[in-house]
Amino acid sequence: MSRFALVVAAVLLAGCPRPPAPLSGEFPPTTVADARSEDYSGGRVRWGGAIVETTPGKDATCFQVLALVLDSRARPRPTDNSTGRFVACAPGFWDPSIYAPKREVTVVGTIDGSVSEKIGDYDYTFPHVAAEVVYLWPERTYVQPVYYGGPYYWGPYWGPYWYPYFWGWYDPLPRPHRHW
Repeated sequence: MSRFALVVAAVLLAGCPRPPAPLSGEFPPTTVADARSEDYSGGRVRWGGAIVETTPGKDATCFQVLALVLDSRARPRPTDNSTGRFVACAPGFWDPSIYAPKREVTVVGTIDGSVSEKIGDYDYTFPHVAAEVVYLWPERTYVQPVYYGGPYYWGPYWGPYWYPYFWGWYDPLPRPHRHW
């Protein structure tokens, strides 16, 4: 095999998005809606979404998560379409100020029945996941492009002249730095 083919293969493989190591593996295509309607106890799942509530207990911490569709890296996609909610409980203490509402997580674990709770006045049945991995994703930063100038300006001889234009970037909502 030629060196060129090896280089092309290496570049193509490096460009393939993969989940982080704790989230890798093969999982059946079970959705939260499927688990609510049928009994999938004991099945391994990789689900993700936005945290609604984090509740530390005596021996475990439970996360109520709004389920979202995962992308090729197993990160929840920022969308308004949800497949439901689920509860994932992991052993130990997980700080609710770090695992705060609206943060994105991906959970790997086994379905362990269901839990009935209220959302407002509505009785809701949550699939319960015994979590082995709770992966907290870094916060997304959104960058808005700002346009500086244009392709033409009026020159000294009253005619449009071409010059290169530039795009600039800025963060419209700067986030404060956390000092621990």
